[in-house]
Amino acid sequence: MEHVPVMLSEVLQQLALKKNGIYLDGTFGRGGHSREILNQLGPEGRLLAFDRDIEAINSDYAQAIGEDPRFQLKHNWFSKLEEFVASQDLSGKIDGILLDLGVSSPQLDNPERGFSFLRDGLLDMRMDTQVGVSAAEWLANVDEATLVKVLFEYGEERFARRIARAILEKRVETPITTTLQLAKLIEDAVPIKEKHKHPATRSFQAIRIEINRELEELKDVLQQAVNVLKPGGRLVVISFHSLEDRIVKRFIRHESGAKHVLGRLPIKEVDIERGLLKKIDKALKATVQEVTLNPRSRSAVLRVAEKISASSVEV
Repeated sequence: MEHVPVMLSEVLQQLALKKNGIYLDGTFGRGGHSREILNQLGPEGRLLAFDRDIEAINSDYAQAIGEDPRFQLKHNWFSKLEEFVASQDLSGKIDGILLDLGVSSPQLDNPERGFSFLRDGLLDMRMDTQVGVSAAEWLANVDEATLVKVLFEYGEERFARRIARAILEKRVETPITTTLQLAKLIEDAVPIKEKHKHPATRSFQAIRIEINRELEELKDVLQQAVNVLKPGGRLVVISFHSLEDRIVKRFIRHESGAKHVLGRLPIKEVDIERGLLKKIDKALKATVQEVTLNPRSRSAVLRVAEKISASSVEV
């Protein structure tokens, strides 16, 4: 069955594609969004794409699109976006950027990657397996206070302390190295089960976010995206949980409003800085039809902003 990317029609519409435009897909994954963007570009159009997962770069999906001369794919992290665009001499020339956040379907579906608590596999969870420590290594060395903080803040897990204590007690007996081992441990530690949600859902999310620095990377890439977009260029971001969406929402709001220079009272017009974005429409959600066909889209939230020219915000 062919992979259908999340909110595809909404992405294509909100990018406001131009036939000869230059676009960037910051999360290639299986290439679903990239493939359709290319289908709507003309001969002079161009699409840059990157992914921090080397398996995505080496996949059959990448090979299938790689022959297109309008397309360039690179193994890269969000925080390197501006550097990547500058290396192509395209800073300030990008017409649209798409960021499809979170873990991808290939990562979830492959038990060897360790992202899913529904399949047994080594507890890795790294999006880029070439760097950093695995989830198993992190759990073997993390202190209790840090673990509680990560579970509570990144997983919004109300039983963070119970789970952390259970993990520390278990690792004294035996290393925690597999997904089902960790999932069962968490399930036993949680006293109240949520209906239709596995007890390990929040903890797996929290650990994954921590070891991949997902929120830090997101904050970095949002500002860099504004820097490389041309006036009129669109930033389209799909989030899958409240922590990501909150960062995106606040960033767009901050960059869309007026910001006075702190420490100067009374505030004068000359002391007001104007943001370089304007919000486009309200946040969008996947349609009922899409959620029926692809349950993973049920939590997707799409937000859009457009870069405005510096001259248009001068006081």
